[in-house]
Amino acid sequence: MNKMEVRLLIENIGIVPAIRPATRVSAPDDARFAAETVFSAGIPIAEINMSVPGGIGVIAHLAKKFPEAIVGADVLDLETARRCLDAGASFLTSPGLILEIVEFALKKDVVVFPGALTPTEVITAWKSGADLIKVFPCSQVGGARYIQALKRPLGGALLIASGGVNQQTALNFILSGATALGIGAELIPQEALLGRKEQQIRELARRFLGMVKYGRAETLGLS
Repeated sequence: MNKMEVRLLIENIGIVPAIRPATRVSAPDDARFAAETVFSAGIPIAEINMSVPGGIGVIAHLAKKFPEAIVGADVLDLETARRCLDAGASFLTSPGLILEIVEFALKKDVVVFPGALTPTEVITAWKSGADLIKVFPCSQVGGARYIQALKRPLGGALLIASGGVNQQTALNFILSGATALGIGAELIPQEALLGRKEQQIRELARRFLGMVKYGRAETLGLS
């Protein structure tokens, strides 16, 4: 997929599953299982955190096996970002605002959504050319109300609510103007991951997808 197709898929699906180790000794197999399960549940997107053992290899495996899906990397430095793109990553993200990663992604013509929290960071990320902006950790600073407050003066910024998104808060994040939701353990619980409980993860995916769909319909007055 090209950059525009990747960005549109993220916007359309509205969920970015964040795949991190369930335990300190988690194997790459856990990350592959998590990604493949959410793919099969209708979310063809996976964000692989570089704390996953062998994370770059996981990206390479998924990118090759599932060309119809998009696999991205959550990175902290430029060299890792470069290696992830070489492995087949379709997007780059980070937990904070690392402008050199944004600039690198722009040069490589790939989707990038840096983390940002304060209004100044969000504006800086927006003006730097980021495709979307991951507001992280947004639950600690007001949750959905904080997303709503940011959207009032920055209506054109596409915000991904990340940190504290769960079944109780997801709908409100969408109603408050979030373009997408970054969801980790609430979508892929540790017990489901380690126990290979595919049906549990699929059911959670179905619920979150339903919340995104309903929330968007509500904001458009279509429900």
